Amino acid sequence: MTSSAFSYRNGTLCAETLPLAEIADEVGTPFYCYSTQQLQRNYRDFAAPFADMDATICFAVKSNANLAVIRTLAACGAGADITAAGELERAMQAGVKPEKIVYSGAGKRRDEIMAAIKARIRQINAESLSELPVISSVAVELGVTTPVMLRVNPDVDAKTHKHLATGHKETKFGIEMAQLDEAIRLATTLPGLDFKGFSVHVGTHVMDYEPFRLAYRKLADLVKSCRARGVKIERLDLGGGVGIPYDGQKLAPFADYAAVVHDEIAPLGCAVIFEPGRRLVGDAGVLVSRVVYVKQGVTKKFLVLDAGMNDLIRPAMYEARHGIVAVRSSGDAETETVDVVGPVCETGDMFGKNYSLPKMQAGDLVAILQGGAYGAAMSSVYNGRPLIPEVLVDGARHAVVRRRLSVAEQMAWESMPEWLASDRAV
Repeated sequence: MTSSAFSYRNGTLCAETLPLAEIADEVGTPFYCYSTQQLQRNYRDFAAPFADMDATICFAVKSNANLAVIRTLAACGAGADITAAGELERAMQAGVKPEKIVYSGAGKRRDEIMAAIKARIRQINAESLSELPVISSVAVELGVTTPVMLRVNPDVDAKTHKHLATGHKETKFGIEMAQLDEAIRLATTLPGLDFKGFSVHVGTHVMDYEPFRLAYRKLADLVKSCRARGVKIERLDLGGGVGIPYDGQKLAPFADYAAVVHDEIAPLGCAVIFEPGRRLVGDAGVLVSRVVYVKQGVTKKFLVLDAGMNDLIRPAMYEARHGIVAVRSSGDAETETVDVVGPVCETGDMFGKNYSLPKMQAGDLVAILQGGAYGAAMSSVYNGRPLIPEVLVDGARHAVVRRRLSVAEQMAWESMPEWLASDRAV
């Protein structure tokens, strides 16, 4: 199933109105392709149910750090949720206003905290008792007061993949409920800190909205308790994590999630922040790859692609199953069942088993769907493979927004020590 931005025209899969095969001829394969219209549509669809609230939507940059993608969403009104100083630089370079940037993450270094405070971002989400004095000392050193939030660990099972769950007890994320009194004391008494409220993030790719309800209800109880003690709570950061339907998955209507927010959070009268990543970019991108070999085994047939797990690691890391379709398809072509694999020297280099696809041959193109989130952002140069291009499409026009980086360019990042530089060392 393709998104509305990726559809067939005259038997060829297009990004908006541009055939993916034409882009492949120009830039080579594999490559990522993103749709401007789908990015804009996803932002509007997310924002619309919260128009009656004081809501700021901060795109989770870790899901797709491409400057053109960030700028496209910023033009729609998005801020940025960052988890490292490098993402701060990217967000600001892409045009995100500092007052719409929030900084999360369990291991912020002192220099990263300093960069964020100097930039005068909207807030820093503190994740431990030990982090608060560091933020305080940096703010004092700079002679400023900086807004802070306390990230709460609500001990809620997000019912997602174990590597994607962040809101249950004894993960590295957030401050446990039993430690909150001390955390609030520090946040409200340490110099240089302006305590604004709480943040929570139960995990990512959450398909069942009940964990959100449980976490937000605990958050609401916490706000009421604080206010009863005279502690002012101005804003709540509700995190991200709403999933998208990958191959064969079902997702409840987004209106159901919005109803949870309105039921549990809206009555508190706080400003709210959302941190969606996958929800904004996941179905706005595809990975286009070319078949290198059709390998017929005794019991299995394999499509061996020129894209590998270094380009899209989600199937190997999270056991994710993306939709895969032929770029050229007549619609009534004979199909066969194949395993779709890559060229990397790892058994885990597999996009999935038992896909039903038209009979294909070497040179044919396939599109791996729902590739806009945690695809290019998590790619690597494993096996000496070059980082691949990213292309942004807008209607019938397109631009390469990250060019292919050759192996020679990647080796230029390295240097040889003096004692290995001569022929005698070989």
